[in-house]
Amino acid sequence: MGLGILSLIAILPVITIMLFLVILNWPASRAMPVALIVTILSAIFLWGTKVNVVAGAAVNGIFTALDILFIVFGAVLLLNTVKESGAINTIRQGFISISPDRRIQAIIIAWLFGAFIEGAAGFGTPAAIAAPLLVAIGFPALAAVMVALIIQSTPVSFGAIGTPIQVGVNTGLRDQAAVTNALQGTGMTFDQYLLQIAANVGFFHMIIGMLIPLFMVAMLTRYFGKERSFREGLKVWKFALFAGAAFTIPYYLIALLLGPEFPSLIGSLIGLLIVVPAAKAGFLIPKEGEHFEFEAKNRWEPEWLGALNHQTLEVQKDKKSISIWMAWLPYVLVAGLLVLTRTVDWLGTLLKDPAVTIKLKNVFGSGIDSATSPLFLPGFIFVTISVLTFFLHSMKKANYQKAWKDSFKTVVAAGAALIFAVPMIKIFLLTSLSADKVAAAAEELVGKNMPLVLAAGISNMVGDFWPVIAPVIGALGAFVAGSNTFSNMMFSLFQFGTAESVGLDVHQAGMVVALQAIGGAAGNMICVHNVVAASATVGLVGKEGALIRRVLFPLSYYLLAGGTLGMAIINGGLNVWFIIYGVVLMSFIYYMVSYKGKGSLSVERNIGA
Repeated sequence: MGLGILSLIAILPVITIMLFLVILNWPASRAMPVALIVTILSAIFLWGTKVNVVAGAAVNGIFTALDILFIVFGAVLLLNTVKESGAINTIRQGFISISPDRRIQAIIIAWLFGAFIEGAAGFGTPAAIAAPLLVAIGFPALAAVMVALIIQSTPVSFGAIGTPIQVGVNTGLRDQAAVTNALQGTGMTFDQYLLQIAANVGFFHMIIGMLIPLFMVAMLTRYFGKERSFREGLKVWKFALFAGAAFTIPYYLIALLLGPEFPSLIGSLIGLLIVVPAAKAGFLIPKEGEHFEFEAKNRWEPEWLGALNHQTLEVQKDKKSISIWMAWLPYVLVAGLLVLTRTVDWLGTLLKDPAVTIKLKNVFGSGIDSATSPLFLPGFIFVTISVLTFFLHSMKKANYQKAWKDSFKTVVAAGAALIFAVPMIKIFLLTSLSADKVAAAAEELVGKNMPLVLAAGISNMVGDFWPVIAPVIGALGAFVAGSNTFSNMMFSLFQFGTAESVGLDVHQAGMVVALQAIGGAAGNMICVHNVVAASATVGLVGKEGALIRRVLFPLSYYLLAGGTLGMAIINGGLNVWFIIYGVVLMSFIYYMVSYKGKGSLSVERNIGA
């Protein structure tokens, strides 16, 4: 088989997911088993992967799925703990005191606080914290997950203390002959080159990501406002741009001056310190009569609601009053411990010690190892702080038992989807193309996995316009791998080599790798297990396809803006690609401004939006 046929085989699992999950709108608990079966059959019979390797990859996926479920459980348990203690009432009032406007609340909680958690922990943790917190203060579950997913873009490249760059790009490029040879004569070491790539990543994210808060609030009002219009969100464009700049400008400067570890962590903290006082002072905030609020809950569409909405519909008058400081203390402690365990080497090493690590070596003789360090996972920190909160908030035993019971129910509902989704992804990633499936003209593909062959097929079609497509490949990697880090590990060298093959120099090739990284970050918006996990934290099951469809709009903006801006900068000087970038940007804005909305719930139901 040649490259074209192999590319079609490689894309079969992706097409299966899109068909059943997004187009036919099956719940993930039904769609992902089908995708898993298709992937297994493709890997064994079309790709030539040995059965024991497929089984080993599936076990590896089960380990990862259990890790994700532990994180989800911990996040939900912490939320249920502060709910049962009465602290959530204080947190709710605290946000209302900043601004009762739901658009402003979304920007502060999802964009800024979410980015801070991303900088500390990464790996889907921001959505696991931000989504249930938004529901707890009165957001529909579907809206909460949507906005939490949209911000899984700009902060992600420097999430978990820079892991996508420090581990992802670094692992993909370091000690590779092509990179080493290209750097000869430039006077740069590889470490300097990696810092240059990180600075480029920060620059692209600053320009593109500055608009993400605006897209987020526009999407919020488009799908959950009375008028179903982007315009209600766009009315706070001044504050949204202010909040975007308050985070992304410090973020870029930190990436440029300090490297990849702290842009998201410190940039978001600076943003919070700027934006929250400004919001309290009414800076750029709409007047009282222009605040955005959801309609009465009895007019919400059934699909908007998750289990957490039903648990928090009524104000918990029976709960005692807790001070604002004590109410927020659990989340402060979580953030502090996440930072400490990710920055203090000896502490991280202790939590990942072999004595507390569960590991299976060479599963089924496949050469694949599976391991988990539960004490290092954010879920362990969440559970620990939940137990501590029981004492800090002087909770009743019955209330705390209810928090655990409700949390177990939420996680069980998510488990059915994740236990199929993640093994499917691992098989997709850990396949190796058999020599007997390859034509003589494509022998260099032997031993490659499905994503690499698919990327090779796309690059073969695109040619000199590769930088435009580079972010799409990054997003594809994140979509199937569930991580910007894994996407960068998988595709960084491929992106570098493709850039060289179309005649770009080593600095321009570094730009292409940066485009890979920003695409990989944006791809987290639609990553299946991110969507399933975030939905699970609010008890929203079976709406994964609807969420992916909705976030395709901001994702398309990110990838098109990144590709055209990257092409413009790589070509140098003033060129036509800057005009194309401007057209892309204005097209998205024009569409939102000109969209007139639907106006009624019945019409919205009829079109299946």
